[in-house]
Amino acid sequence: MYLKTLHLRQFRNYQDQKIEFTAPKTILVGNNAQGKSNFLEAVELLATLRSHRLARDHDLIRDGDAIAQINATLERALGISDLTLTLHRHARRSVAINSEIVRRQMDFLGVLNAVEFSSLDLELVRGSPENRRNWLDTLLIQLEPVYAHILQQYNQVLRQRNAFLKKSQESGVRSQESQLSIWDAQLVTAGTRLIIRRDRAIQRLAPIAAGWHASISGSTEVLQIQYAPNVPLAKNHAEEVQQAFLGKIQQRTASELHRSTTLVGPHRDEVKLSINQKPARQYGSQGQQRTLVLALKLAELQLIEEVINESPLLLLDDVLAELDPFRQNQLLDAIQERFQTLITTTHLGAFDSQWLKSSQILYVRTGKIIN
Repeated sequence: MYLKTLHLRQFRNYQDQKIEFTAPKTILVGNNAQGKSNFLEAVELLATLRSHRLARDHDLIRDGDAIAQINATLERALGISDLTLTLHRHARRSVAINSEIVRRQMDFLGVLNAVEFSSLDLELVRGSPENRRNWLDTLLIQLEPVYAHILQQYNQVLRQRNAFLKKSQESGVRSQESQLSIWDAQLVTAGTRLIIRRDRAIQRLAPIAAGWHASISGSTEVLQIQYAPNVPLAKNHAEEVQQAFLGKIQQRTASELHRSTTLVGPHRDEVKLSINQKPARQYGSQGQQRTLVLALKLAELQLIEEVINESPLLLLDDVLAELDPFRQNQLLDAIQERFQTLITTTHLGAFDSQWLKSSQILYVRTGKIIN
């Protein structure tokens, strides 16, 4: 796939900016806080309807404006698509394909595929389990767009169940548990669908990431990625997972009523990352952690490419400065002409002359992009 144009209106610090992409690699150069990351964030939103910054819609709209819009022209094997995402300060966002409003947002997903790699991704190793769950969910949304709907369903039931638990002190225990069983059934149904898809994705991703990691580390280290669900998998059969889920949640009912929150479910899952059988979060050096994240991102690219039979876009947000020269070369060699790549940087020193000759170079200054 190839992103031909991107047009931003009142998005972040851009008032009205349109760019036509003329090379497989585009390098956006500028000082910090000029809008380079905002530009990549717009592409990421079109791909996943999520931002790795986890911003709310009104934070994405330029100060003083009520609406922001991202428009892109995308060329794929099946033809050209015009994509539009409209963000409203006081209303729900809307999406359109070829000027036709798409009522179900999951039908918008999967048209544009992209992998974002930013300095924030080092938190995949160092940060909390929530970081790793968000990363896995974003990947799954691109592999299976229906996953976005399933995740939304689960989160909605989880919020409602937690709200019920908080009010539970007002009624009798018998009444509480009777009503709670209704929420249990809904949570188990939606949660099981998440668990099975997360496990399947990790099973496919893990060997690919291990291969990349071995290549980058010179086969001196072994990367292991393990999905550690909060509910036992029970051989990955939906009925068995549901039974295990329901059994565990019933065991914790008293604790949940006491603490007024849901203690069981995929919102408490973990993805374990190990190097040579030691937790990377605790024992990995900075270099090892960077190698691990780089391997994960390259694996994401490869897995999405295998699933959709086209190369996704690669968005590199100021990561070359985070990598030593060897890892930079590993990344740049892996890209070559295989993926359309948008790169942000504060300077061009990390690129060799051949790369610069084959790249479109744009300069970003206070929300304006110039050639």
